[in-house]
Amino acid sequence: MKKQGIGTRCVQAGYKPGKGEPRQIPIIQSTTFKYETSDQMGRLFDLEESGYFYTRLQNPTNDHAAAKIADLEGGVGAMLTSSGQAANLFACLNICQAGDHIVSAANIYGGTFNLLGVTLTKMGIDVTFVNPDDPEETIAAAFRPETKLLFGETLSNPGVEVLDIEKFARLAHTHGVPLIVDNTFPTPVNCRPFEWGADIVTHSTTKYMDGHGVAVGGALVDSGNFDWEAHADKFPGLCTPDASYHGLVYTKAFGRAAYITKATTHLMRDLGSIQSPQNAFYLNLGLQTLHLRMPRHCESALEVARFLERHPDVAWVKYPGLPGDKEHAKALKYLPEGTSGVLCLGLKGGRDFDNRFMDALRLITIETHVADCHSCILHPASHTHRQLSDTQLRAAGIDPGLMRLSIGLEDVEDIIDDLSQALEAAHQA
Repeated sequence: MKKQGIGTRCVQAGYKPGKGEPRQIPIIQSTTFKYETSDQMGRLFDLEESGYFYTRLQNPTNDHAAAKIADLEGGVGAMLTSSGQAANLFACLNICQAGDHIVSAANIYGGTFNLLGVTLTKMGIDVTFVNPDDPEETIAAAFRPETKLLFGETLSNPGVEVLDIEKFARLAHTHGVPLIVDNTFPTPVNCRPFEWGADIVTHSTTKYMDGHGVAVGGALVDSGNFDWEAHADKFPGLCTPDASYHGLVYTKAFGRAAYITKATTHLMRDLGSIQSPQNAFYLNLGLQTLHLRMPRHCESALEVARFLERHPDVAWVKYPGLPGDKEHAKALKYLPEGTSGVLCLGLKGGRDFDNRFMDALRLITIETHVADCHSCILHPASHTHRQLSDTQLRAAGIDPGLMRLSIGLEDVEDIIDDLSQALEAAHQA
């Protein structure tokens, strides 16, 4: 049978009910599971047999949703986490320990920047941030013998800059490390980083995958393509015996699924950042319509970007779908079906004008969230980064006037009308 289309897999992948079983993924809201014999339970704890024994490690509802995401991305396996931030933490800690080093693109989400640059640094894991647009030889100079991974975002948050995935994959593999890519904004409907050489993908499922702003969650997906044993000296956690599992060696026992199995059985066991089965159920409902929603987000965002580009009060617009955008060529290569519903803009009137504009919006709401069915806006200088001066904002790669606008599923004419009336009202306030 030929490989099914992305829409069919959004609806069908991950769960195949048998006769008389629920058509929708059931919510298995149980912390634990029953077995008949002590030996059965023992084999589960020795990783000699698959099954469920405690929801902190695995749960059927979660596994069905995770299997769907793995299928959509083209991976060998996936694991759900309590948030996208937890997914990125697990992605790094699964192969890093004190004394190790990470190279990361600098233009990533501020929370991830702090995770790598502050929290992991306190844990003894160093990081070097690089400009992803620099020449390969410049970025290559950031790698060290103790470097364990290269990290980037397919579409950066909030700057919506497109990662040159093939370039980053070459850099990572030349230095014997995996490329980890956060694919939250495009989703696998618009980009599948494994097809361009990435090895691990993360998601904040809270965003488009959920699509309705009701369930916080994350996902970690393993391509199964990185050859850990070819660089065994760099990755002892995967390639040498794990004393906490009776000397089991993940690469020997689980082959291509070594990385995701270790993340599930080791990190989730010890850190416990699980996604609740209830949230996994909501996530699966969102995934079933992901292939329908993403084109609408992209089409509307492009129309809004064109409107803003022509408006006299708008100083600049950043949206990779615009032909004049500096990211457009990369967007055509990696995201030919569309990027996302997120764009950035700056107005000409200064900080007070920005705030009057946002206060005048009636349909579009001011909120910290992004990438769901409701249109929303955020002004980092006034909100999430308000403690920073304009000089500090620029040093962090954020224009003081930048506003992140997330286009939802409302009629685009109504979104544009709201933007238009708010810009007019900002002059009169």
